[in-house]
Amino acid sequence: MRNRLIAITAAATLALLCPAPRAHAVSKEMIQLQQQVQTLQDMLQSLQQSNESKLAVMQHLIEQTADSVNRMSQSMNTLQQSVQSQTEGNGGKIDQLSGQMQSLNDSIDELKSRIARVDKALQSIQGQLQNVNTTPQQAGGGQPGGPPMPGAPDQNAAAPQQPQAPPVDQLYQGGLRDYNSAKYDVAAGEFGDVLKYYPQDNLAGNAQFYLGEIAYRQGDYKTAIHNYDAVLEQYPGNPKVPAAQLRKGEAELATNQRDAGVRDLRNLIQRYPQTPEAAQARSRLNGMGVRITSPKPSPSAYQPQ
Repeated sequence: MRNRLIAITAAATLALLCPAPRAHAVSKEMIQLQQQVQTLQDMLQSLQQSNESKLAVMQHLIEQTADSVNRMSQSMNTLQQSVQSQTEGNGGKIDQLSGQMQSLNDSIDELKSRIARVDKALQSIQGQLQNVNTTPQQAGGGQPGGPPMPGAPDQNAAAPQQPQAPPVDQLYQGGLRDYNSAKYDVAAGEFGDVLKYYPQDNLAGNAQFYLGEIAYRQGDYKTAIHNYDAVLEQYPGNPKVPAAQLRKGEAELATNQRDAGVRDLRNLIQRYPQTPEAAQARSRLNGMGVRITSPKPSPSAYQPQ
């Protein structure tokens, strides 16, 4: 009887000790997992420091490029004033130089826009790098180094992706290429997308102007005037404003709206007297035999008859 009691006690003790190796194995796996996560965090931190150093260099280069563009723009303004003063009265030369100036201004505007896009992209990348160290914690169910809890929502699950429009400079440059290739319908769609997806961008006013140019070249002067008006009213600070005022006046003259066309050309000369567009307006009015400034009413006109 005593031997049976001893045997039963020994069996019970052995049964209690059997789970111990399994618990020890689980603990060892947890330690290994924590070590691997720590190694990953160290690698991410090293990568972040390297990228931040490279981004700082890129940021400096962008600032230098922006300064160069600003100096170029100032030189362009000086050149425009010089050309305008030297070519007064030469309508043909003014038209040619005006087209060249407009093309160069477009290039400067495009370069400024690209610089702004790159700077915004760099800021976005920097923000993502600052949050990259939180990824292992989210994967661990909120505890560093810990595995996700069974049944817990996956915080890293990708949200449904919405279709995105192409970058604004890509749309705008595509529109310019198609416009210069006389693919007006395609260009109108691309400029329309710029206005649809990027209405507050600096290039939106340019796109609106070229919609007017497309309508003008197609002989749809009414639509052209509408688009030029949109430039003048919605984008008053855009560099295309003088050109829009000039083209609006020319479209009005083309539709026999003489008074409106003369008024817009005079307003252009008064508001932007040093621009090549103002020189073109003077040449056009002189060719029509119209005074540059509006005649003042004669005092006798107010005397009783």
